[in-house]
Amino acid sequence: MKLSELKKGQSAEIISFEKDYLKLKFYEMGCLPGEKITLELVAPLGDPIAINIGGYLLSLRKQDAQNINVQID
Repeated sequence: MKLSELKKGQSAEIISFEKDYLKLKFYEMGCLPGEKITLELVAPLGDPIAINIGGYLLSLRKQDAQNINVQID
């Protein structure tokens, strides 16, 4: 499942990334495989979204969230 498909309040674990060239960008933001995340906020038009990861809120564009594979807890 993609991160962009989560519903508000759902929790998941990051499994992998679709595009290798985006891995470094996600790693720098703290999005590492095995990290637990929760979808906290969704903008009124659905983009961007905010996830809780490692105790802080991270805002992502839906386009970027489509490149993160997750597994629901």
